[in-house]
Amino acid sequence: MPSDFKSGFVSIMGAPNVGKSTLLNRLIGEKIAIISPKPQTTRNRILAVKTTSHYQMVFLDTPGIHQAKGILNLAMVRTALATLSTVDLILFLLEAQSPHDKSNQSVLEALQSVETQSLLVVNKTDLVPEQSLSGIVEKFTGLHQFKGSVCISALHNLGIDKLLDKIVSLLPAGPAYYPQDTLTDLPERFFCAEIIREKILHLTSEEIPYAVAVTVGSFKEDEQKNLIRIQADIHVERPSQKGIIIGKGGAMLREIGKQARLDMEKLLGARVYLELWVRIQKKWRKDPRALKEFGYQ
Repeated sequence: MPSDFKSGFVSIMGAPNVGKSTLLNRLIGEKIAIISPKPQTTRNRILAVKTTSHYQMVFLDTPGIHQAKGILNLAMVRTALATLSTVDLILFLLEAQSPHDKSNQSVLEALQSVETQSLLVVNKTDLVPEQSLSGIVEKFTGLHQFKGSVCISALHNLGIDKLLDKIVSLLPAGPAYYPQDTLTDLPERFFCAEIIREKILHLTSEEIPYAVAVTVGSFKEDEQKNLIRIQADIHVERPSQKGIIIGKGGAMLREIGKQARLDMEKLLGARVYLELWVRIQKKWRKDPRALKEFGYQ
């Protein structure tokens, strides 16, 4: 590594649904985090690594900070807040079209509770007139001592290079934390479960996506056949939710499985045989034992 090599941990913070996962995927250049238009899609801390000949950035995508009420939501917020004092830089991401969202105040209060340097990032700038951006930046830079600001559209790849340059300028000199070919520290099982949950988020509505957890029970590789056999459980809270996930004649479950299998094959580089079961776990979102079992505590 060159003597001026830089490295550091960067946390992406913000209110729910401001585009944190879309930004992470854009910064890395790979689909690491699942995406959906529904708030609170991200439930776990997701680590992704970007390495070049001059720097290594270790990004942490976190659940949206919001006024949590249930046990699951509290666990998600705790996951997000836990990264604040352990990183080198925090990206405070907010939406250009809704800068007055009350959740932004919660993020600001969290930033002010630590000494970690932070950068203001205004996302979805393609949705508002350009002249309104300066007002948004001026307002928030007056509320916290940011190390600068960058306006972007993660979805349309606008301002991303400028953001990367700014991040590099704020990282300390140091060695790489991970091997050059490392993309994430999470196992393949985690991403397979997330892919299934993403399909449920897109294919169902109302309460269903929030009442669903996915666990992978079996992951067996057959190298001779270039085949991976995966068995996963979709956990819901009520029989009516199970009926919706299965669908008439099993149609919904087949569609979830079909879409998930195609994405898994792209991810794993092998054919996938996917077996899905739907199980009822009553009030799992309020059960600390179930939350721990599903990986949320």
